[in-house]
Amino acid sequence: MNLKKFAACVLSATALAVSAAPALAQTPGKANVAILATGGTIASRGADSLALTDYGPGAGMKQVGIQALVAAVPEIEKFANISGEQLFNVGSSKISIANWLALARRTNELLATKDVDGVVITHGTDTLEETAYFLNLVVKTSKPVVLVGSMRPSTGISADGPLNLVNAVALAASPAAKDKGVLVSMNDTISSAFGVMKTNTTNAATFKSPDGGELGYMQNSEPFFISSPLKRHTSHSEFDVSQLESLPRVDINYTTLGSDGTLVDAAVAAGARGIVNAGTGHANMPVATMNSLVAAQKKGVAVVTGSRVTTGIVTPTGEFRKAGFVASMMHSPQKARILLMLALTRTNDPKELQRIFDEY
Repeated sequence: MNLKKFAACVLSATALAVSAAPALAQTPGKANVAILATGGTIASRGADSLALTDYGPGAGMKQVGIQALVAAVPEIEKFANISGEQLFNVGSSKISIANWLALARRTNELLATKDVDGVVITHGTDTLEETAYFLNLVVKTSKPVVLVGSMRPSTGISADGPLNLVNAVALAASPAAKDKGVLVSMNDTISSAFGVMKTNTTNAATFKSPDGGELGYMQNSEPFFISSPLKRHTSHSEFDVSQLESLPRVDINYTTLGSDGTLVDAAVAAGARGIVNAGTGHANMPVATMNSLVAAQKKGVAVVTGSRVTTGIVTPTGEFRKAGFVASMMHSPQKARILLMLALTRTNDPKELQRIFDEY
């Protein structure tokens, strides 16, 4: 679409309600896609077209709501009948566990009805991979769920939000996207929630899946899949958060040369039920860190050994296995934290926890 038109629609959004967007006229034969808006750069404005890092509330600019997003990209109506809701409107670095649980409940409610064929969630990019993976574990459906955001604000020159949103809606409306878990659609790529990560602070091509590769690509707003996820997800997952008001506290300890166990001890004192250690290399760590983690495990705190290295697998080793630690396998520290939080709602047994990290 015309970016000036898009910016104009967004700039007028401060006068619009942000709770819901009315459902557009229903066209028989089209998929029904619900858009759940949560905020982020895709809902942000800057002072001018060159304000590409200083925008949104931090720059004194109000966020825009779901009505503006839907109205500004009419091309989405080519692919689906659209409805929209504003669940919350914050930068993704501010999203809470309570927000996650509310988002999961609403997503499950919508997809349990015959009136919704797929869901698109607009989201900030800072923690988009974490929200995607959380939903991948707790959404109970085979219908498409797609997360989307943008790296540039709606008012920025060469804004990426409009096409990202069009592609996300087209993907959520496609039968080809069913039973593939929660997907991320950014910059013409289709990624699995399991493998995707943000790899650059500001580049539009930031989202990549360095170990497993992309699931597919969007070309002219049509999905072309080249692989499918093999790990358990969504309707195949054992986790249920429908009755939960909170999740167990899990902290991440980042290992560096010469680091000790001070932060591990602090996490235990703060009430952590689990600790993910982002070790060096294949989950290695200084002796002092190891000693603190062993002490934590003896107190009943679950310990997962991971790596600060971006790619590669962390498998169980003799020393850590004897200590009762769990290997993170292919999970980044932040995703290992999510899986451990959910796993601890079911078990604290190291063998069962390792089974979960192997299967998910």
